Amino acid sequence: MSAALNELTVRLQKSLPTANLIATSMPLTPWLKLWLLDDSNMDRPFSPEEVRVIWEAPPYWSFCWASGQIMAQYIEQHPSSIKNRVVVDFGAGSGIAAIAAAKFGAKRVIVCDIDQDAIASCKANAELNDVNLEFNDDFFSLEEQLLENIDVILAADVLYDRDNIPLLTELRQRCNNILMADSRVKNLNVEGYTKFAEGHAETLPPLERFDEFKHVIIYEAKGFL
Repeated sequence: MSAALNELTVRLQKSLPTANLIATSMPLTPWLKLWLLDDSNMDRPFSPEEVRVIWEAPPYWSFCWASGQIMAQYIEQHPSSIKNRVVVDFGAGSGIAAIAAAKFGAKRVIVCDIDQDAIASCKANAELNDVNLEFNDDFFSLEEQLLENIDVILAADVLYDRDNIPLLTELRQRCNNILMADSRVKNLNVEGYTKFAEGHAETLPPLERFDEFKHVIIYEAKGFL
């Protein structure tokens, strides 16, 4: 077990002591694998503490949500959107969008997520896919020189909390090209964001109770710069 995977497993088992991770190929992009929750031993009653953790602080980075899968597929199908560009994956989670950008020719890819467990997940998944990523826990603390040279911001499934919607306007102040994939807000009403693509994917491992989140919309926005 690599150091990155070991750290990630330790972080997962602090929340769910019996849980493990398994390298999982993505159905829509089989060239891409992620360390995801192994649900083979999850078909059992959860302890009260596990239930509390799952509801209050779920290890969301150990799942691959539909929006990230659709974003990765879009990058594969439209590599010109990121090729030879400096790309930021904002709220990266497992890092699937960042990995796709690195695979299809981005000049530089920076992963940003305020959750240190997510950063650990991105590091382990970058190693699994043999790509080079950079890591930062606060997009808004990036050096001004770097902020001025970002070409594309990717954001997948960052609207799980509606309080994050104002961030979409802030992103337009930092970059001229933003691609955002979301399955939760069906009619986004934020100035500058235009729906231009759609897709369907299933959360992995499957969470049948969340079927309504299989439909993903990709929005594009131009910045104020």
